[in-house]
Amino acid sequence: MKSDANKGDVIKRVQFRHELKYRISEGEKLLIKKRLHEVISKDAHAVNGVYRIRSLYFDDFWNSAYEDKLAGVAVREKYRIRFYEYSDSHIKLECKHKQGSYIYKESARLSKEETEKILRSDFDFLREREEDLCKRFFYQCTSRLLRPKVIVDYVREPYIYEAGDVRITFDSEISEAQFQGSLFDEKLPSFAVMPKGELIMEVKYTAFLPDFIRQILPAGAADYTAASKYVMCYEKMMERYGGVL
Repeated sequence: MKSDANKGDVIKRVQFRHELKYRISEGEKLLIKKRLHEVISKDAHAVNGVYRIRSLYFDDFWNSAYEDKLAGVAVREKYRIRFYEYSDSHIKLECKHKQGSYIYKESARLSKEETEKILRSDFDFLREREEDLCKRFFYQCTSRLLRPKVIVDYVREPYIYEAGDVRITFDSEISEAQFQGSLFDEKLPSFAVMPKGELIMEVKYTAFLPDFIRQILPAGAADYTAASKYVMCYEKMMERYGGVL
């Protein structure tokens, strides 16, 4: 049905990071921040401590990214276009590779013009880009009919701890929207996918996770690695429209 020719090759060449996800409450978030506030630092890229993220996720004719996630396929990948604060000044094409609880993310800058070409299914320019990611995305779009599936919006509150290259984020206001040709419209109608007061905590690290951070991980929260924002939002959109899209 699909080719995995590049997956193993990527895994051999790159260093994956650990990724842990938890579904927590606002109360748990405040307690965690209180226990960590003297040792972790706010991400300097955040404005007033947070930033808004919008991602447009792509999937193929067979919904492979979605189905692989549900089936628990060990090695998988998904493609997205991501930008911040609804601005077209810093747009990235990304591919997130995942192997169990390990992740690796590739990215390439896109101009607004290039982004709009992709949204019009005009992919030829990708073959001329130097990045392997762009060339593979061209192959995925032309041979496997990769197309936009769902828009995912959320607010991220990021923190960092230099030792171990640890990054802790709290993602709230997670919502989905259908792509309708207005990707940068901040007033695009969207629909919440989690109850109010619930959010996702993510912990990413490369070398090691310090014990004092491991000890504050939510003891009563279920490990949330079995789900993803893409799956949550795509399923919510399918629910609204009454079937597979």
